Amino acid sequence: MPIWSGGGAVAPPPPQTTATRAAGPEPTATLDSFQKTGKTAEVPPPPDVEQLLRAVSLRVTRPRVAVLAAVQERPHASTDTIIEVVRRDLGEVSHQAVYDVLRALTTAGLLRRIQPSGSVARYETRVGDNHHHVVCRSCGTIADVDCAVDEIPCLTASDDHGFVIDEAEVVYWGTCPQCAARATS
Repeated sequence: MPIWSGGGAVAPPPPQTTATRAAGPEPTATLDSFQKTGKTAEVPPPPDVEQLLRAVSLRVTRPRVAVLAAVQERPHASTDTIIEVVRRDLGEVSHQAVYDVLRALTTAGLLRRIQPSGSVARYETRVGDNHHHVVCRSCGTIADVDCAVDEIPCLTASDDHGFVIDEAEVVYWGTCPQCAARATS
């Protein structure tokens, strides 16, 4: 990635082959695409991140864009992982700022917070479809699992005790393929 240096020189990016980029003219860099802070240039966020924020009446801020993009790229990420990614993108950002953004995005319905037993809180952007999760007992890997039947039988409790049920949280536990392979070798 091009880097802005204090002396104004720009180090060219490593050459790309046709295997790593589509054919076409070489990309050109302008000074507008670089930060003057000595850090690597930021990749602009996907436009849908900003649209998602506006759709739920949230102001588009750099921390919100960075957090939402980090969770989109890393489903089931922990808060520590999200903080690490956001700091790589924005520089110094406080833990509290990231926690506040996660809370705002969750409250707005853009993120779902899950916390399997014995695990830290994790976040995902797959919301509104009542899917479930499978968790590896060995390494903690989490994967999404759709409902087992075409209908949503898990929302029909044998006794709802008068509750209006709108979500069921089912967590399957087991061993992921990688851990199972290690156990047999």
